[in-house]
Amino acid sequence: MAPPATKRRKLSHSGESSSGEDSFMGFGGENSDAISENGAAGNGQYDSSTENLASFEDEISGDDSEESSEGEREEEEEEDTEHQVGAKKQDSVKAGKPHRNLGTSLQDGVYTSEVYKSNIFKLQVDELLEQVKLKYGKKEAPAENAMRTLKTIIEQLPRQGPFSIPDAQVSLKPQGVTVPFPNPRPPIDAKYKLQYDRPASINATGSYPLKTATRTEEGLTIDMVVTMPKSIFQDKDYLNHRYFYKRAFYLACLAAGIKKSKEHRFKVSFDCLNGSYLQPVLIISPSGNGDTDDFSSSKCRVRIVPAAPEGVFPLSKLLPSSNCIRPKEGKDEVEGKPLVPTPFYNSALQSDASVTSYLKLLHAASGKCDGFQDACILGRIWLQQRGFGGAVQEGGFGNFEWAAVMALLLQSSSTAGSSPLSSGYSSYQLFKATLQFLAKRDMLKTPYSVQAFNANLPKGDTAPIFFDAERGLNLLFKMTPWSYARLQHEAHISMDMLGDSVFDQFDTTFILKADVWKYRYDSTLAIPLAAMGLDPNSSKYEVDLFEKSRKMYNTLVRALTDRVTQIAFTLPKRTSWPITASQPSADPQSCILVNFATDPANANRAVDHGPSAENKKDAAAFRQFWGEKSELRRFKDGSILESLVWSIKDTSIPVLEQIVLHVLQKHVSATIVETATFSSDGFSRLIPSGRIQGQSGVTPFLPCMNAFAQLEKDIRALEGLPLNIRHLKAADAQLRYASIEPPTTTGSVREPSSVVVQFEGSARWPDDLCAIQRTKIAFLLKLSDLLAVAHPKNIARVGLENPSQPSQNQAFLDIILPSGFSFRLRIHHDREATLLDRQLKDKSLDGQSREAAASALAAYNKDFLRIPAHTQVLQSLCTRFPALSPSIRLTKRWFASHLLTPYFAPELIELLVVRTFVQPHPWPIPSCATTSFLRTLAWISRWDWRHVPLVVDLSSSSPSVPGVEEIGSSSLKPEDMEKIRLRFQAWRRIDPAMNRVVLFAATNMDMEGNTWTDKGQPEKVVATRMTALAKAATNAVRVEDKKMVSLTLPQIGDQHASPDMAPTFDPTTLFTPALADFDIIIHIASKHTKTHLKATSASTAKFKNLLNHEQHKLDASSPEIAAVGFDPIALFVADLKSIYGEAVLWFWDLERGDVVAGLWNPQVAGRRGWKVRVGWNSVPVKGGKKEKKGEESTEIELNKEAVRNEILRLGGALVRGVEVVR
Repeated sequence: MAPPATKRRKLSHSGESSSGEDSFMGFGGENSDAISENGAAGNGQYDSSTENLASFEDEISGDDSEESSEGEREEEEEEDTEHQVGAKKQDSVKAGKPHRNLGTSLQDGVYTSEVYKSNIFKLQVDELLEQVKLKYGKKEAPAENAMRTLKTIIEQLPRQGPFSIPDAQVSLKPQGVTVPFPNPRPPIDAKYKLQYDRPASINATGSYPLKTATRTEEGLTIDMVVTMPKSIFQDKDYLNHRYFYKRAFYLACLAAGIKKSKEHRFKVSFDCLNGSYLQPVLIISPSGNGDTDDFSSSKCRVRIVPAAPEGVFPLSKLLPSSNCIRPKEGKDEVEGKPLVPTPFYNSALQSDASVTSYLKLLHAASGKCDGFQDACILGRIWLQQRGFGGAVQEGGFGNFEWAAVMALLLQSSSTAGSSPLSSGYSSYQLFKATLQFLAKRDMLKTPYSVQAFNANLPKGDTAPIFFDAERGLNLLFKMTPWSYARLQHEAHISMDMLGDSVFDQFDTTFILKADVWKYRYDSTLAIPLAAMGLDPNSSKYEVDLFEKSRKMYNTLVRALTDRVTQIAFTLPKRTSWPITASQPSADPQSCILVNFATDPANANRAVDHGPSAENKKDAAAFRQFWGEKSELRRFKDGSILESLVWSIKDTSIPVLEQIVLHVLQKHVSATIVETATFSSDGFSRLIPSGRIQGQSGVTPFLPCMNAFAQLEKDIRALEGLPLNIRHLKAADAQLRYASIEPPTTTGSVREPSSVVVQFEGSARWPDDLCAIQRTKIAFLLKLSDLLAVAHPKNIARVGLENPSQPSQNQAFLDIILPSGFSFRLRIHHDREATLLDRQLKDKSLDGQSREAAASALAAYNKDFLRIPAHTQVLQSLCTRFPALSPSIRLTKRWFASHLLTPYFAPELIELLVVRTFVQPHPWPIPSCATTSFLRTLAWISRWDWRHVPLVVDLSSSSPSVPGVEEIGSSSLKPEDMEKIRLRFQAWRRIDPAMNRVVLFAATNMDMEGNTWTDKGQPEKVVATRMTALAKAATNAVRVEDKKMVSLTLPQIGDQHASPDMAPTFDPTTLFTPALADFDIIIHIASKHTKTHLKATSASTAKFKNLLNHEQHKLDASSPEIAAVGFDPIALFVADLKSIYGEAVLWFWDLERGDVVAGLWNPQVAGRRGWKVRVGWNSVPVKGGKKEKKGEESTEIELNKEAVRNEILRLGGALVRGVEVVR
C-alpha cells in the first residue's frame, strides 16, 4: 500500500489507552486498571483533574500552531470503516483526528477551502482516491494477457453462414453452444439470414482503459467490445428484433470459437448486459488451473460485448418516440391506431451502435478536464455505496451513465445554453455540480437534451430523458420512475450533507454503505411473480413484467399520496447461464419487492378526504378507484365528501398495509392478499404502544402530561406560600416521552416523575449551604400542608436523600394524585451554585472539602440545570419527530435487556437516538421506531469512542425553547466544534486510561461533554460491551437484509423464494441477554420482579367508571402508596456493591428486575498473595511460589462457593437462586 501523501499526527496516548481491548469476559489489561483505579480517579483526583483541564486545552490549542514548524510525526490510526471500497480497507480520516502540517500538502489553503469543502476534506478525498484507484501493475497484467489471447482467438475465427434460423441453431449444436435468442424467439420461416464474419474491430472499453475503474467486492469487470461488420446487416434489421437475433448468433459463434480453442482454456458463460434481456454478452472467467492463461490472480473477469458499427441504422428511426416493433399484418395501421413508441427497444439498439463513440467522448472529456477521471471515481463510489448500478434491476444508473452525463454537461446544451459544467472545475466541484444537476432537474417532466435543437422529445412517462442528440441516445433509458425518484432523493440528501459547515460528512458521503433496506425503508411488500398473473415462459414476459410494475407503481402512488415519501421496486434479477443452454425463464416463485419510506405525520391517518359530492366527474373516478371502500360523509364544517376510513387500533394491521393490499387486490391481482408478505415496524411491538398512532408518537404519555399540567396549576394556585413560584420544570424521562413504559394509573405508580421547583428570588434566603438545605425542607413541608388542605385527595409526603453529602440536595416532596400518577418535587435555588463555586476556589480549604464542593456543584448543574433543559428540548423534538419517542423507548429497552442500563445515564441514551434524527445522513429522517433503532445501533457499532466524541446539535428542535436560554441554546458553529474537540483531547491527555471519562457526549447546550458520563459511567469495559453487542446486532440485521434481497434471485433446484419461505426474522433475538457471558447470575424471585408487580397491578385494575368512584379511598398507609419510589432490586445491588466493592462488576435490568449478573475482577478471580483484609471471601491454596529455601508463600483465591452462599443469605426471600457459571 502506498503511503498517504500527507502524514498526520494525533495526541500521544499512554500504553494503557492505545492498547487493544481485552474481551468482555477477560477484564484484563487496561480493563482491570480501569476497575482498580476507578475509585481513586473518581474521588481523590476529582479536584485536580478539573483544575488542570483548562490548562491542557490551552496546551493543545497551542500545539496546533507550533506543530507546523516541527518535524512530522506519523499517526497510528484505528480504522473501522463501514464498508470496504476497493481492494483495500479505507483508512479514512476521522472527524476527531485533525491533520497536522496541512501546509505541506496544500500550496494555497484559501484556494483549496473554496474549491473543496475544507482542507481536511480535500485530504480525505485525495486519500480515498489513492486507495481505490487501480495501480495497473503486475496484478492486472495476467488479465491484459488474457484479453490479448482472446483477441487473437476471435480474429482467427472462420466465416460462417449465412444460415436460416433453424440452420443457425443446428450449426452450433456440435460445439455444444446454444444461440441465446431473446424473447420473443425468431420465427422459423424468417426471410433474413444469420451469419458470422470477421469483426470490424476489437477494443477494450469502459472504465478500465479510461483509468476510472475501482475494485469492488464483486471483483473487477473489464469490457472488451467486438464491433460486428456492416456486411452482416440489412437496412431493415432495426425492426422486430432482427438486429438482436443476428447479434445473438454472432455472440454464440464467438463463444463456440473460444470454447473450441485447444491451446487456451477459459470458463465461458452467457449473461445479460446490464440486465437487459435483449443484449446477452459473454463472460470470460479464469480457468483456475494455473496455466499461462489463468488470470485468477487479477481477481477480475472479461466481458465480451458485441457492438453494432456506427451509422449502420439511421438515427431518426431509433428516437425514443419511434416504433420499431411492428404488429403482425399491420393490424393497428389498418384500424387507424398510431403505433406505440418502443423507447427501451430503440435505446438498447442504439446503445450498441454508440459504444465506440462514447469511448471517444469520455477520452476527450478526460483530456479536456483534469478533474474528470477523479470525479468519475467519486461518482462511482457514491453510486456503489447507495446500491445503484447500470443494470435495469439496480436502477439503470451506473458508472457509465455518471461519466457520460458529466462529459455531456461539459458541452453546451440546447436546454441550458452554455455548458452547465466548466472544464476548470476540480474533481470535487465536478462531483458536486453533477449531484446538483441530478437533484434539481426533473427529467421525467422536462426532458433534457444536449445539442438537440429541433428534436421532438416526448415526456418521459416510462423513463426520464437525458437525450444525446449527436449519438441519438437517451442515456437514462434503463431507469424507471421509481429508480429515478430515488436517484433524485439521494442527490438531494448528499447536497444537504456536503453543504453542512459544522459536521464532517466525508464518511457519510463516500464510506458508509447506505443501501441496507432496513435502514432506509419502513415497510416491505414481497409479491411472488405467480400472484401477478405473469407467465415466465411467455414471449412477452419481460415487457409484461415492466408494464405491470409501472401500473402497480402508479396505482400505489395514487393511493398512498402523502403517506409515503418513496416507493421503490426491486425486480427479479438475472444471473449468468451456461453456453449450452438458452436464456433461462424467470422463476415464478421469485418475488418483486416493494419498499416504502413513510411520512410519519401522515402514514397513520385514519380518514382520507376525497372530492366533493357536487363534483360528479371526480367523485365517480374516486369511487371507481377505491370501490366499496369509498363512502359519502358529512363533516363538521358542513362539507359532504367522498371519504375513506381506516382502522388505527393496535390490534388491526397498519393503515399502510390496509391501503396497499386493498388497491393491489382491486387493480392488479385478487390473489395478492393470500400470497404477498407485508412487513413493517416489526420492533415496535417490543414496547407498549410502540406503533405510532395517528399523527403523534407521544399519545401514550398524554394522560401523565395532563396530570402534570394540572398539578402545576394546583401548586401555582396555592395561597400561603412564603414566595411565589417562578418555574415548575419537568426533569424526568416520563415527562419527556422517553420512558420505556408510558406512565399509567396502574403500572407506574411506583415510579414518581421528577419535577424541579424554583421560587422567586429573595434576600431572606440564608447564605450558608446547610442552612439552604434546611430552608428547602421547610418549604417542602409548607407546600405539603397547603396541598393537604387545598386538595385532600392528594397524598404528599417529604423524603430525605444524600444524608452523607450535606452540600447536596437533602429533601424532596412526593405527590400522589388520585388518578395514580406520582411526582417528586425538588427545590432549585440558584444561590447554591455561587456558594459551591466559592468553596471550590477557596485554597484555604482542605482537599476533601473542595472535592465535596466539586461533586456537589456537578450534581447541582446536572439535576437543576442540565436535566430540565434537556427535558424541555426533548419534549420539543418528540413533538416535531413523531418517531422519536418510540425510538428512544425501544433503544432503552435494548440497553436494559442486555443489563447495561445502570451504567448509562438515560439522557446519554436519548442523545444517541436524537443524533439519528437531527443528523440522519446519509439517510432521511427516520419515520418509525424500527428504522431509527437499527440506525442507532449501526452508528454505535461504528462509533470509535476512544478517539471521536459524540456531538449532537439540539438547536434544530425549535427556534427558541423557553428556559433553555440561560445555559445557551444557539446552534453549533465551527468554532464550537473546535472547542469541543480541544476539550475532548484534553480529557484524553489528563485521563489516558479513561478511568473517569470514557464516553464524551457534548451538545450545543452542554459543551463540557462529561455531564452524563462523569465518574466512569460507563466504565471502559461496559462501553466495549455496548460496542460489541451493537456490532453483533448490526451484523444480524445485514444478514437478514441479504436474505430479503435473495427473494429476487432465481432459485436453484426445488428451492423457491416464496413468501412462505421468506426470512422470518424475530426481533426479540436482538433483545435476548447473553447470560452465558457472565460469571455469576442471581435469579430474583418472580413475585419481587417489576414484571410481576406491574402485571399484578394491571390485573387488579377496574373499569374507569368504578375507578373514579374509588379514587378517594387512596390511603397513605396502603402498600401501593408506600411502594412509590421503592426499588428493592436496586437496593439489593447497592448492598452487593458495598460488600464486594471492586471484586465484582454487577449488571441488572432496571425495567424487568428478574436477574442480576456479575463478572469477577480478574485480579480477584486469579491467585494472589495472602494479606489482611483482602476485601472478599477467600480460600488458601497450595503450590505458591517459594520465598525462601524450603518455604512456600501462602496464596489465596476467591472462594466462589462461599460468595454464592453469602449472596443467598443476604438476599433471603428476594433471591430465587444463585448460579456460578465460572
